[in-house]
Amino acid sequence: MTVQFDAATLRYNDAGLVPAIAQDVHSGEVLMMAWMNAEAVRQTLETGRVTYWSRSRSAFWIKGETSGNVQELVSLRVDCDRDCLVMQVRQTGPACHTGRRTCFYTEVRDGVEVILMEPE
Repeated sequence: MTVQFDAATLRYNDAGLVPAIAQDVHSGEVLMMAWMNAEAVRQTLETGRVTYWSRSRSAFWIKGETSGNVQELVSLRVDCDRDCLVMQVRQTGPACHTGRRTCFYTEVRDGVEVILMEPE
């Protein structure tokens, strides 16, 4: 079944945002989670460049616009409740602002935080 996608049909939180998970299209690795509003979703689909909503700056944030660490959209998936997105992306450079490949570089093992990777 196919239906025309409309970003307005997503279930946004009280701030008008939906969580969006970026996953590497080749490895399946989860790279990061950020927030999108309806316009960020539309821009991402229109341009192919992943666009988030920065809560701290109250502004659109095109991934890689200043850092060069671009996320190119390959596919966008909507979960069953329509309140979370998963995007498969082609990532150029590190995804995390710390310079690491992924934002999920800390693992909790037996109650202890272990850093799994250093910045690239």
